Amino acid sequence: MANWEERIVLNPEILAGKPVIKGTRLSVELILDLLGDGVPIDEILENYRNINREDVLACVAYASEVLKDVRAFPLKAS
Repeated sequence: MANWEERIVLNPEILAGKPVIKGTRLSVELILDLLGDGVPIDEILENYRNINREDVLACVAYASEVLKDVRAFPLKAS
């Protein structure tokens, strides 16, 4: 899995503190949305030439790490 700590940063001065790819204003959320919409990595890289494949994989790794601590419980019917 990509070492996201070297590539993903959170800075309150950039996009209100959302996680972004280091040195850019491209949010992890944007990259994940694109991947979720079925946009191939190669197409993302063509459209955002200032990032590379490892940056995209770092976004996925970051999201995976964040979700490890999330617990979802179904709501009980009243």
